[in-house]
Amino acid sequence: MDGIFDWVFSQYEGISAHLVVLEIIAVVFGFLSVWYSKRENILVFPTGIVSTAIFVYILLVFGLLGDMLINAYYFSMSIYGWYVWTRKVDETHFIPITKTTSKENRQSLILFIATVIFVCAVYLIFDKFNNWTAYVDTLTTAIFFVGMWLMAKKKLENWVYWIIGDVISIPLYWYKGLIFTSLQYVLFTIIAIYGYLAWKKSLNKSPQTLLK
Repeated sequence: MDGIFDWVFSQYEGISAHLVVLEIIAVVFGFLSVWYSKRENILVFPTGIVSTAIFVYILLVFGLLGDMLINAYYFSMSIYGWYVWTRKVDETHFIPITKTTSKENRQSLILFIATVIFVCAVYLIFDKFNNWTAYVDTLTTAIFFVGMWLMAKKKLENWVYWIIGDVISIPLYWYKGLIFTSLQYVLFTIIAIYGYLAWKKSLNKSPQTLLK
């Protein structure tokens, strides 16, 4: 066990202590955000805002421009989602979880393609296509952009995108040396699976409270 801890912390050799502390804080709030999302709890958004704000800074330092853009996008979409989730269908019920429509599926595809093009342009401008991680980062960015948009709109299918993106992100962050973040995505994958099942049970049901 000591050997495992020694190996994990050796990955942070040469990295500023404040970055390690910030990563841990961001991971904790990120975990809380996903957990609250699973429970259809409005606290998904304030906790997510804290996590994403920190990760924007960390990912900028580590040069993962795509994921940095993801978190900046998460930050803004959290504000939008906060507004959407608190809308009411009547005096006592909030908007329900629903499935995506054909139109929203087309919009998801357009958003995915547009994100890939945009992130590729960013990497080319900053001459960052110098490692395989840049291509994987581009893919996960597009996946997560769609997932976050669907979550903000309270669509069941958002969890499918999270699961796919989380699984891809585990080895990516491990390779980059962000061990705590990689382990976070392992937990995210598990929670996302349970989140999909929980949301499926609540499909088309309008909640009376968003604090569960």
